[in-house]
Amino acid sequence: MSAAGDTGIRWGTPAARGVLWTTILGSGMAMLDGTIVNVALPRIGEELGASVAGLQWILDGYLLALAALILVAGSLGDRYGRRRVYLVGVVWFGLASGLCAAAPSTELLVVFRVLQGIGGALLTPGSLAILQSSFSHEDRARAIGSWSGLGGIAAAVGPLLGGLLVQAWSWRLAFLINLPLAVVVVLMARRFVPESRDTTATGHPDYAAAAVGALGLAGVTGALVEAPVRGIGDPVVLIALAVGVAGLGLFLWLQHRAAEPLVPPSLFRDRTFTLSNALTFVVYAALGGVMMLLVLQLQVSLGYSPTLAGLAGLPITVLMLLLSGRSGALAQRIGPRLQLVVGPIVVGVGMVLLTRVGPGSSYLGSVLPAVAVFGLGLATVVAPVTATVLAAAPDRYAGVASGVNNAIARSGGLLAVAVLPAAAGLTGSAYRDPTALTAGWQTALVICAVLAIAGGLIALGIHNGVLGAAEADDSPHPGDCLHCGVEGPPTHVHPGERR
Repeated sequence: MSAAGDTGIRWGTPAARGVLWTTILGSGMAMLDGTIVNVALPRIGEELGASVAGLQWILDGYLLALAALILVAGSLGDRYGRRRVYLVGVVWFGLASGLCAAAPSTELLVVFRVLQGIGGALLTPGSLAILQSSFSHEDRARAIGSWSGLGGIAAAVGPLLGGLLVQAWSWRLAFLINLPLAVVVVLMARRFVPESRDTTATGHPDYAAAAVGALGLAGVTGALVEAPVRGIGDPVVLIALAVGVAGLGLFLWLQHRAAEPLVPPSLFRDRTFTLSNALTFVVYAALGGVMMLLVLQLQVSLGYSPTLAGLAGLPITVLMLLLSGRSGALAQRIGPRLQLVVGPIVVGVGMVLLTRVGPGSSYLGSVLPAVAVFGLGLATVVAPVTATVLAAAPDRYAGVASGVNNAIARSGGLLAVAVLPAAAGLTGSAYRDPTALTAGWQTALVICAVLAIAGGLIALGIHNGVLGAAEADDSPHPGDCLHCGVEGPPTHVHPGERR
């Protein structure tokens, strides 16, 4: 159930701006931290005497905690209050950032990064769940689109800001910057964000299932992260994979048996919810693979500095900023299907154009046209697919739906990072050879383009009326709810309906 219901916050009002900027600043804080820390890693290694493995775990510790707990965090928000859990996440993230800034050793920094990842897991699904439950039904897609575009600014300025902070004093500023941001988010949330929760939930969460699910996700994530470094046959990788698969299997079994499951299996009976998440997985896998290799290709094969390599992708963020809100509003008016089909295909075309980026390529002639097409495709698909996932779930499960979608997106990116280099024939030594890297880069782009286009084909099965847009051919399908055309059991809750 949404606290807002049909009388939710309307677009363009002071309350709408307050809620929107509260969620943007909170989730943007986590996005900004990720890009800044990447730039700061060399200085961290110098000061703390970290090995390559130590630097890897400074990144992986955060990523593991985030991926392992993000599903549970969405469910906690639905149960205990989305604003409350979001604020806990923001405060936790800020305090953990302070600990990271004060870390005297690599080992303690890894521990504090794990704590930071827990805070990130609590706040990340909360931002989208707050938008879904606060805004009126007809304004949600537009709000999510604006959140996607404006939130992307953090990812864009991260590399430049990280370099400036490190040069101004120390890598520790990369973490300390989160403290004032967290204070601002807390003050804004208390003033602008209404509380909402699933009022039908009773009792306590299934903590055993939560622990098993977290262990399963952590095991699979750990195996994906470590396989490229240790090798697929390494005992650590095999044990982590076995624990992860067993944990996820047990988690699914427990969810089917639980009276109050953390992730209700009924969500996946909705075809649009399932297909939208499948689209999210393949598109974000393609996106994760390209973004991982693009900066490397620009530095090794084209001779860009790290900061220039980061700024080369700025047109993507600019297009997201300018067009995501409009894309969400368009999907609200005409239905999301057209954009969900066309967007991934345009992304795939952009990836094909990126195959022209190699030694001697110019930015204006090769890089800019490709990233512009790539960014146009992302701006077309990201806001509508996020809005579609949330709209396909009953309002009372907004936090769970957001957590599921976030977990699937991150799992897609992790899979690409772990598998793509080997699939493209890239080895550790190939990364330092522009010729070998370019060959692997081109192969990887073809794989990613196929994934992206597959996402567009998946979207053909999505119901176009899920956001409330009318379409003549969206008559109810067999087994669909006769009131709104969405698949679901007889107890299906319509968007904005009170129970």
